Amino acid sequence: MNDGFHALDIVFFAVVAVFLILRLRSVLGKRTGNEEPPRWTRTPKDDGETADNVIDLTRARRPVEAEPDVTADVAATAGPLARGEAAIRARDPSFSNTGFLSGARMAFEMIVGAFAAGDKKALRPLLADQVYKPFCDAIDARARAGEELSTEIMGIKSAEIIEAIMVGTIAQVTVRFVSEQINVIKDLDGRIVEGDPSRIVPVTDEWTFSRDTRSKDPNWHLSATRAVTEGDAPHDAADEVQP
Repeated sequence: MNDGFHALDIVFFAVVAVFLILRLRSVLGKRTGNEEPPRWTRTPKDDGETADNVIDLTRARRPVEAEPDVTADVAATAGPLARGEAAIRARDPSFSNTGFLSGARMAFEMIVGAFAAGDKKALRPLLADQVYKPFCDAIDARARAGEELSTEIMGIKSAEIIEAIMVGTIAQVTVRFVSEQINVIKDLDGRIVEGDPSRIVPVTDEWTFSRDTRSKDPNWHLSATRAVTEGDAPHDAADEVQP
């Protein structure tokens, strides 16, 4: 009896298999060699039919063309300041406007404060040789006259890079500082010789900072100063820092 059931099972599965084969033939059809290729590999016809979902494999296999290098074009069309900054970055990739101006602001406050206090030791690492001597001469002249300078920076309204150049391996960046200060000079008896402790004066300075890009020392040094007063000619270094 079990053999009868097994025979019926075999017949049943054979019928199912034949049915599935016939259904697949009716759905897929026969390949005769005249069928159109599938749409994702079809090319457009001459009558202007568009080829949707077509992937051009010849284009896909082409190496991707590099983006055009616009550095030369930018350098050619940029202004002197942008070209100067680019030249500095080429020698010193760490240079950035934001970082430099942040340090320049701190240096400005430290140098002005140290000069007023007559602190040559604090000035030495911040100033280049050609500026350090005039600053020291001005401090010594003030001491001989028995005068004391008091400078209070109420705020730096702006600090802007106005020039950037490379001179050989030396990077030079000039910053225009616009600050508000209270400057007072007193004699040995404490009497006010010049200035007003209640008067805030706007002061514009143009300071040039320099750095040898070959040096491992990342610090910049003040190498030139100029006090800008409307209607006045620029002063030399010794005069510029005095009120």
